[in-house]
Amino acid sequence: MRRVSQEQDQALPEDLTLAITHAGYYPALVCDVVESAVAGDEVISHLVHQETTFDDETVRRHVTVLVVTPQRLVIAHADDFSEPGAPATATATTETVPLAALRGVMVTHVVADPETFSSGTHSRDITLTIGWGAVSRLDLLPAQCADPECTADHGFEGTVASDDISLRISAAADGEGAVDTALAFARTLSASIGGGVARR
Repeated sequence: MRRVSQEQDQALPEDLTLAITHAGYYPALVCDVVESAVAGDEVISHLVHQETTFDDETVRRHVTVLVVTPQRLVIAHADDFSEPGAPATATATTETVPLAALRGVMVTHVVADPETFSSGTHSRDITLTIGWGAVSRLDLLPAQCADPECTADHGFEGTVASDDISLRISAAADGEGAVDTALAFARTLSASIGGGVARR
């Protein structure tokens, strides 16, 4: 039996390394922190999303890497953290969530010309939202009464949603391939809720 060195055993798959490199945000740093968090586990599926935001006159880049292993969801964020005139600084944070702890995977599709929609022929934007209970969003609205003449204060009603991470992927900005990759990742992650993913 061929022996695998520790370095080889922990290396990220080539397609994940290429996706991080293609995102273009300090790929050596991002690969290093993702590799450390994956800790040699098998990578079942992954999603790399890079976005640029504008804060006053400062351009800030941000990359998110999501990795599904047989038992875990690994999340990595890397951001610019530099003040104007100061040396370039980046922060990178990883989080690991057991797949059994996932509460929901929500995909919102925005499609132009829905009356002519057919699968695979239309551009779309999607928002992928993943919740596991670390962050909850409370949406409150004034409570409604069935009596149109009622003037009493009925307080508020609302919903609590688990909204730990949300990514918007646009066919126009990111390309159709990025949307397809995100949808494939969402399918894998959705199938894993409440347990693990079968090893390939």
